[in-house]
Amino acid sequence: MGRIEYYYDPQAPEPNSLVVACNLLVIDGAGAILLQRRRDTGQWALPGGAMDFGETAAECAIRECREETGITAEITGFLGVYSDPSHIVAYTDGEVRQQYENTYIGRRLSGEPTINDEADGVTFVAPRDLEGYDIHQSMRKQIGDYLSGNYPFLG
Repeated sequence: MGRIEYYYDPQAPEPNSLVVACNLLVIDGAGAILLQRRRDTGQWALPGGAMDFGETAAECAIRECREETGITAEITGFLGVYSDPSHIVAYTDGEVRQQYENTYIGRRLSGEPTINDEADGVTFVAPRDLEGYDIHQSMRKQIGDYLSGNYPFLG
């Protein structure tokens, strides 16, 4: 399913859905950040996705990380709630979602970066190298908050 992201764009369509999503910002032993390149947008992002019934937000973040990257991680902290009504995601099936994300911090336990149906690239990126990656502004904000120590963030 394709998607178009709008960020502070007056041309964004009106949302018709609000879905809780959970991200996991995983750090390796050298301080590099786990990123995946999304097949639907071509941009690099933290692993994450929609919460399923019967799971906690933390369980969702861990599951999505494992499914999207091949990395099993544990949560070590909480970065924040990101609920910007100016971040709209339109899907080809007609859903227009206002983003709402709980972002956790974690560390790698096992696994190797692995591509899959959702990600055609998975890698750990040193903070000094992040500028060379096409990362959506909303993800850059979350990563920037982590790198600056600006958390927990509730906004």
